[in-house]
Amino acid sequence: MADEKGVEKQKEKQEEKQEDSKVEKTDESPRTGIVSRFLPWIIMVVVMIVFAGAGFGFGRLLAGSGKAKTVESSQEDQPAQEEYLKADDSATDSQKAWYYDLEPVVANLDVPGVTRYVRASLTLEINPEVDKNRGITFFEEKKPLLTNWLTIYLASLTLEDIRGDKNLKRIQSQILDAFNERLFPDAKPQIEHILFKEFAIQ
Repeated sequence: MADEKGVEKQKEKQEEKQEDSKVEKTDESPRTGIVSRFLPWIIMVVVMIVFAGAGFGFGRLLAGSGKAKTVESSQEDQPAQEEYLKADDSATDSQKAWYYDLEPVVANLDVPGVTRYVRASLTLEINPEVDKNRGITFFEEKKPLLTNWLTIYLASLTLEDIRGDKNLKRIQSQILDAFNERLFPDAKPQIEHILFKEFAIQ
């Protein structure tokens, strides 16, 4: 009897071990093995992305505040130039726009195999708010910059770019925008129109 009880206990223990091993085998599915193996890497990648995003956002925040300061400082410097060019209030009431002539510019056109050039003379129509005497002095100082830009701009054009009414108006508009941008970068544009005194193609 004792032997039978011992054999039964051993069978029960073996059955319990088999059940325990079955439970353990079902718990260790292939998915849990992969996840437990890659979990530290996944956590590291997520943490790196979070820190990178935080760094980017913080950098943009600081860059935005720095940009505002530089705009403010440039706006503080600009009124001095604007005030220098402004005419007296009493004079502007009776004045009309005045004109400033640039010297003629000659540039080779961008035409392969053939030497073609354009000769252009411009007249700038200036806002009456700009004092004429001070404005002439200002434009005389800036004339080399304007003629240099105009020469490079004209040299980049082809025959098709300069033929026709629409193209000439587009050229006038681009020159106007470029001159105002270079002379008055952070202020109200003071050149109202660009007029062609001469525009010859040879």
